[in-house]
Amino acid sequence: MSTALSLEPLFRHSIGFDRFSDLFDRALEGSSTSTFPPYNIEKHGENNYRIVLAVAGFSEKDLSIRLENGVLTVSGVKDDEKSDNNVTYMHHGIGRSSFKLTYKLEDHIEVQGANLENGLLVIDLLREIPEAEKPREIEINSLNSGQSGVQQIESDEKDSA
Repeated sequence: MSTALSLEPLFRHSIGFDRFSDLFDRALEGSSTSTFPPYNIEKHGENNYRIVLAVAGFSEKDLSIRLENGVLTVSGVKDDEKSDNNVTYMHHGIGRSSFKLTYKLEDHIEVQGANLENGLLVIDLLREIPEAEKPREIEINSLNSGQSGVQQIESDEKDSA
């Protein structure tokens, strides 16, 4: 008995959604993903999004945000600080390790900016759909007026002579 989950019925009536199939496949692989730093992905209105990362202890110079081929990469590298030999941690819960998070952005999502305040890195995103790709009505022509539906585009004078 196979335990594989087939998502084929979901894509039976879709064209060009191969990426969704890949996303589902990756999600079902069960790969462990990093939970550091904790983050939120928020939707503000219809086309505004925000990624908020809790990066306490990191400064602007420790953080890097890069957008390449629709993939947003946020990374943080903390220089190893010289620890005081007199300090013994009873609990060491403040994250000091380096991290790298990647987010695959949907088409037409633009990064508007980023700011760091009170230990939160906020990245603002905006979806701007080009006019040519916005939904529109397609007119249906009727052939009830007795026309054959065939239009002559050019007339060749040699054929009539």
